[in-house]
Order: sequence, then C-alpha cells, then structure tokens
Amino acid sequence: MNGQLPLVKQAMLIIQSSQSPRHHLTPLPKKALSRTADREAETMAPGEAEEGQTQPERRPRIICLHGFRTSGKILRTLVERWHESILQKLDLVFLDGPYPAQGKSAVEGIFDPPYYEWFQANEDFTEYANLEECLRYIESYMLENGPFDGFLGFSQGGLLAAALPGIQAQGLALTKVPKIKFLIIISGAKFGGSKFGMPPIAANAFSSPIRCPSLHFIEDQTSFMSSEGIALLDSFVEPVVIHHAQKHTVPRLDDRSEETMLRFIEKITNI
Repeated sequence: MNGQLPLVKQAMLIIQSSQSPRHHLTPLPKKALSRTADREAETMAPGEAEEGQTQPERRPRIICLHGFRTSGKILRTLVERWHESILQKLDLVFLDGPYPAQGKSAVEGIFDPPYYEWFQANEDFTEYANLEECLRYIESYMLENGPFDGFLGFSQGGLLAAALPGIQAQGLALTKVPKIKFLIIISGAKFGGSKFGMPPIAANAFSSPIRCPSLHFIEDQTSFMSSEGIALLDSFVEPVVIHHAQKHTVPRLDDRSEETMLRFIEKITNI
C-alpha cells in the first residue's frame, strides 16, 4: 500500500455527501492521535522520571485535519512517510472529524475504517451543513488540549484549514484560543473558489490577505485539485509552495522539497 488513490476514487475525496446539507448531526466525542506523545513514551526508559529531565526544545504544535471520509490515523500514516529530520521538529496531533462518514469512503480497501468527515455539502457545494458545529468541536479540543500553534490540513481538511485564520480574525470562531500562527495546506482549496461555494460563516474569510506564514503543497497539474490549490495562493501573503508530481495524496518529499519544508519549519519555530 503506497497511499496513492486510483484516479476514479480521487474525485470523491473532498466533501461531497449524499446526506442532505440541512440535516443536523451530533458530533462524536473528540478523539486524536499525538505522534509526539507516542514517540516520547516509546523512548522513555522504564521507571525513568520526568522530573529533573532537561526540557526538549519546544516544537511547533500542530492540529492535523484529515481528508473527507478518512481519519486522523490515515493522515498520520501518510505524513509519517516524511523523513524523520522533518517529523522530529514538529509536534503533530491528528484529530478525527466530528462526524462518522455518511456514505462510502473512497479509501475503503486501502485503509481500514472507521472513517470521518468534518462537515457535509450538497452535490454542487452550494449548501453546507454542520460547519459551525465542526468549528466549535475543533475549538473545544484546542481548549482542552492546547495550546496549539497552527494547522495542517489535507483535502477537505485543507479546505477547512485555509479558511480558519480569516474566520478567526472576523471573530466568528476559535475566539477562545490563541491566534493561528501558520498553516500547512496539502491539496487544499478555497471556499468561494471555482469549485466550492461560500458558506455564510466564511463569507469574509478571504476578504483580506491571510498574513500568517503558509506552506502549500500543489499536486500534479493534471489532478483535479491542482487548479484549486494554485488559486488559493492568491489569498495568502508570500506563500511558500512545494509542487509535486503525485496525485491527490500527501506526497513523499524529494531532497529539494525537504529543504523547503525545513526552512519553513525554522521560520515557524521562531514565531
């Protein structure tokens, strides 16, 4: 398994749902995987006390938002293909979406269930459901487990993450947590772009340029989300961009991409 989806399945990965967009769903209890916590638990010797240990350098703490009808565990599996020189510099927390998948997942047979989604939309993405509830769910997790510095989002998670700084700046969500310092967007898109309508809560999310540092992964130009990711760049001030030849996935990084990412990590570590 290489995490690369067949082309037929890629087009199902964003946010389309057979669920009526007006149908209210009750969010699931919050659940997340922390890669850093797992690694530190594995490396601590039996009986070793935390007291008196030298505090490690603080790494940027990041909430990672998975793609449509996948999971935090699946996103973690894909991200962990990156080199350890990158992963060891980040504190990554992989949160599951608040709603169980309302239909078939495009990754069935590739990754095991359960699968989740962040919100729902109608077929032409002009109506959305449970988006505001989703934002409250994320804020609640941040309050209980924070502080966090930024977001990483892939696909549906990237669409959501890209809008968060603007929504927060408007005072419409995430008002009880610190200001978002940076974003990492993989195969993302923009509410109000050519493919995705504008939900009311995000109506002014991109009315002003997004000034927090941002790193954008743009997939192969023949892939269905490439143009959306490119269009999103115009909403950010001095975005850092990694182009890759893979399709709709979290890409493996070549040497040049690793260097770009390490420079970005150095920048956000010093914010």
